[in-house]
Formats: sequence, C-alpha cells, structure tokens
Amino acid sequence: MKALLQRVSQASVSVAEAQIANIGPGLLVLVGFEPDDNPARVVQLTQRCMAYRVFADDRGRMNRSLRDAGGSLLLVPQFTLAADTRSGLRPGFSTSAPPDRARGLFEVAVLTAVASLGAARVRQGVFGADMAVSLINDGPVTFWLETAPSAVPAGGV
Repeated sequence: MKALLQRVSQASVSVAEAQIANIGPGLLVLVGFEPDDNPARVVQLTQRCMAYRVFADDRGRMNRSLRDAGGSLLLVPQFTLAADTRSGLRPGFSTSAPPDRARGLFEVAVLTAVASLGAARVRQGVFGADMAVSLINDGPVTFWLETAPSAVPAGGV
C-alpha cells in the first residue's frame, strides 16, 4: 500500500461536478494498493497515517498527529499511485492491485479510520469514480508513506 499524505487547511472531492466530501483542517490521504497488499498491511498503514506527526505543537514543531490535533481525514482511492514508472514514458499498471481486491482494501482503510477517529471526522472519495480533488496544502506538507515490501522468498524470485 502506498499513501500520499498531505496536511491541508481544507480539501474536497467532487464526482460529476457535485461535491461528495469535504474537510477543514486535517489530512488528505491518497491511497493506492498493490497486488500483495492485505487487510493487515492496510490497517497498519492507515493507523500510521493517523498517528504520523505532521501538525505543529506549542513550539511550532511537527510533533502532533491527526488524532492529537483533532483534524479530519479525507481518504481518496488512487490506483495510479501503485503504477510502475521505472522506465519508458507511459505508466504500467501491472503493479496495481486488481480493482475488486483494491476496492475491498479501500473499505478496510475507511473502516479502520472510522474506528479510530469516529465517523464525523472521516470522509472518503468514491472507488473507481472519475473524481476532482481540490485542496489547500498547509505548509506545504506532503509525505509519501508505504508498507514495507514483501520479503523475497528464500532462493530468490
């Protein structure tokens, strides 16, 4: 799983020109899933996003998490995060999880966030939809997080 975490003063998602979700101060997290991702890895990274210290403390240092700061979370599925961009001029998507599997993993991420923050603080995009995402990045503060790669089996690939 890969996550692009952005500290925002506000963010929203629209589908077919209708706004479906918005938040004030908090985090916009774009998430992409890879074929070997599983629910445990999704829970781990989703919890890490909510615990990642990107909000200022009393001394102005990034020392407070989303939980500490009381902000909201907007989760947006974005399969292109898992694209293979290592060569050529066109991304490949064989490194992205199949849509049905990724949809289930996105639901795990949303349920994990709701269980931790409460439904009032969590909003989401629509899996598989053509979305317009708007944001005001606060800082700007942006971090790339991902789960550790799977171990290579003994004897190589």
